[in-house]
Amino acid sequence: MPPTLSFTLAHYLTLLVTVLLVVVEAHLPATGIASELPTFREAPAFRNGRECRNRAHGESVFHIAMTLDATYLRGSIAGVFSVLQHTSCPENVVFHFIATTHRRAELRRIITTTFPYLAFHLYHFDANLVRGKISYSIRRALDQPLNYARMYLADLLPANVRRIIYFDSDLIVVDDVAKLWTIDLHSRVLGAPEYCHANFTNYFTHRFWSNPSYAASFKGRVACYFNTGVMVIDLWKWREGRYTEKLETWMRIQKRNRIYELGSLPPFLLVFAGDVERVGHRWNQHGLGGDNLEGLCRDLHPGPVSLLHWSGKGKPWLRIDSKKPCPLDSLWAPYDLFRHSPSLFSDS
Repeated sequence: MPPTLSFTLAHYLTLLVTVLLVVVEAHLPATGIASELPTFREAPAFRNGRECRNRAHGESVFHIAMTLDATYLRGSIAGVFSVLQHTSCPENVVFHFIATTHRRAELRRIITTTFPYLAFHLYHFDANLVRGKISYSIRRALDQPLNYARMYLADLLPANVRRIIYFDSDLIVVDDVAKLWTIDLHSRVLGAPEYCHANFTNYFTHRFWSNPSYAASFKGRVACYFNTGVMVIDLWKWREGRYTEKLETWMRIQKRNRIYELGSLPPFLLVFAGDVERVGHRWNQHGLGGDNLEGLCRDLHPGPVSLLHWSGKGKPWLRIDSKKPCPLDSLWAPYDLFRHSPSLFSDS
């Protein structure tokens, strides 16, 4: 075979392998294949104090929704542990977990063995509901279908669940969640900490602001940024207002015209900003994971703290395992129930 032909075939094979690797990678989870789910130590049993009413009284139950997947499972477990440790009536907390994968049986087993006394439900979220509506964002983790499950809570949860607290899987609660649960939403559908000092225009592209019909969507509203990782939602009002459909409408517009860059957050801003019941900032000390590109260390915001949220690229469990933790990651570590594999030199 002539040398030139051999050279061409070699390059062709190299190119073919590269393309195959790119295609395979595009279908893997954001952090790679998780062959085994992590294991966790059993949490202690948390019992109600004498002042707590029995869970049989519906008004005494606190409903919390979180997602479960292999990538963020360690964060979810820490979040649940933190809620139970700090609430005055832990037996009155009911968790509603949402998962997309075929490994729901394994996830159920992990929750049951880690929290034997926990009241919880596990729901299947059909990724096909959003797969055709998601457009790529600045960080791949934001493009996972489960990141959009918060839009479908009213469809997933039973009709008798009127109110839900939604928590992301990268936070810990250091206060009694009952204080958040009992906030008055008044006539509003959603409550969350707002941050009106943020430059709101940065959350949308020039194409959005240069389109008069899009920009007019905020007319008459004092629109402020809020983080969707901590929300109190009236599910009955959500269903009545058909808010899932409103969010999906903006997702379809985004798919056609590219009006924002950040995953599931901008549709919430488009639908709710300026009509959010304001919750104290103490309930979402967010951004501890840094920005969405580098994930650098950050300090706490001034003021009291009831919830610490590692939103952004840097997650505390990853930084701890890499031996490069940020100072605030030490506040997350006590809630980490992850069972580390014993070292070859361990005597245990």
